[in-house]
Amino acid sequence: MATVYNDQGEAVPVTVLRYEPWFVSQIKTNEKDGYEALQLACRPKKAKNSSKAEKGHLTSAGFENGAAFVKELRQSAPEGASLGAQLSIDSLSKGDIVRVTSRSKGRGFTSSIKRWNNSGGPASHGSKFHRKPGSSGNRTWPGRVMPGKKFPGHWGDETVTVKNVEIVEINSAENVVLVKGPVPGARNSLVKLVKG
Repeated sequence: MATVYNDQGEAVPVTVLRYEPWFVSQIKTNEKDGYEALQLACRPKKAKNSSKAEKGHLTSAGFENGAAFVKELRQSAPEGASLGAQLSIDSLSKGDIVRVTSRSKGRGFTSSIKRWNNSGGPASHGSKFHRKPGSSGNRTWPGRVMPGKKFPGHWGDETVTVKNVEIVEINSAENVVLVKGPVPGARNSLVKLVKG
């Protein structure tokens, strides 16, 4: 993250997002595919890392060796959309409110104390209960563990959406978007901005 100053001289914490050009790789229609969608591709791959099918599909969009990212937006194609057309960020402007979606950091298999912020046991005075989950059931009735009980398990690496995020600044020359506050995910991960 970084810090910028607004017109009132207040420090605003921001996350710097780099915009890479996305190109239309396929236009799906109800007649041909059963639903309407726009398929987009970004960042060329090396020839040795892509299959022949991928190369053939993405050649019309300008990716002879395939693309590192291919995403689909369930919407009707806007007017003037054609294969290989580049998407711009001109629809975004300073002060817009957007939804930010990304993959959260994966933390692997974690205990209930770290995953769910459960309390640990006493640390001394002969205690043998420190970081265990503790009791998980009730009594003879219901005689089972209730669904949704907070247990140890895999934490993170899931889709997270943060709403009402303000765009602080857009630098078209550097292809950079500054959004207020934190953004889910690790560095260099893919982030989707949805206006409104």
